[in-house]
Amino acid sequence: KPAWTVASPETTPDFSAVAFFLGRDLQPARGVPGGIIHTSWGGSPAEVWMSERVLAGNPDYRRDILDNYQVAMKNFEAAKARFPEQLAKAKAAKAKTLPLAPREPWRPAELYNAMIHPLLPFAIKGAIWYQGESNAGRAWQYRTLFADMIQNWRQDWGQGSFTFLTVQLAPFMKILPEPADSTWAELREAQIVASKNVGNASTVVITDVGEETDIHPTKKEPVGARLALVARKLTYGENIVASGPSYKSASFSGGKAVVTFGDAGQGLEARGGDLKGFAIAGADGKFVWAAAKIVGKDKIELSNPAVKQPSAVRFGWANYPVVNLWNKDGLPAHPFRTDNLPLTTMPKPPAPSATKK
Repeated sequence: KPAWTVASPETTPDFSAVAFFLGRDLQPARGVPGGIIHTSWGGSPAEVWMSERVLAGNPDYRRDILDNYQVAMKNFEAAKARFPEQLAKAKAAKAKTLPLAPREPWRPAELYNAMIHPLLPFAIKGAIWYQGESNAGRAWQYRTLFADMIQNWRQDWGQGSFTFLTVQLAPFMKILPEPADSTWAELREAQIVASKNVGNASTVVITDVGEETDIHPTKKEPVGARLALVARKLTYGENIVASGPSYKSASFSGGKAVVTFGDAGQGLEARGGDLKGFAIAGADGKFVWAAAKIVGKDKIELSNPAVKQPSAVRFGWANYPVVNLWNKDGLPAHPFRTDNLPLTTMPKPPAPSATKK
């Protein structure tokens, strides 16, 4: 039977560490006890946390998610039927590596039904969301899917547009020597786009806590602490700095780019040496690393002799961003791009159909 318990080492081993640290910081800041409900399932895509009503009401989701699930389920059943024979043959051949049993595909709406809908009677002030890896290959779709999931929850809870705070994807996978396309960077951008579109929502940067070989980084305290800062400002109206530097505008002239940041707080700073993680491109759209220097409280100047006329800037645009721009208030800068170049997860235009003459 569900029951409230006081947070302690005995009661929190299976609880969300990020949520725990959020609560730890919110309680003294607000001066009242706070209740936190943990509902999560590792490796799950966003569509399993949405109601079937919302998914079926959108023609694109109905085609790309609900219909695709039916196809995936049929393929799974066929693969499951073949597996015993495949395994037996591999064992008989004394194969060094045995085949793995096929995994059942995620069923859209299943975790909404089991782990969100039962919570609707609870009065809540906001939600925190730390997910996106499973949707990175569909980052473009996530721009609307994630926004619709947030609105789905708000509508069904019936408690207004409560605050929704998102943790951007942590750095993960191999660090690349040169700028490159990145589905994880596209997903981080989708998180920001969705949050802006739904209102009363924000994203938290954790570019400093990633691990190349661990998709679940162990540093949880700064994640919860930064969520608490945003909650204090957005939900409770406290006048505090709650975000690291965020892209505001860019200008290009004299072979240089100058980027102006919002949320500069007490000013910009580079941690641990020269600024890293900035790339610029000219009209050809080919990005190269840029030399970067702080030229004001909220401005950074970028250049590279190989790019005579810069026209675009990217920062932290990678699966594993290597960056060190912070504000002096102790918060890391948001990854961003200024260009509108096609993204790798954008839908491909249909091939022209052959016509008879």
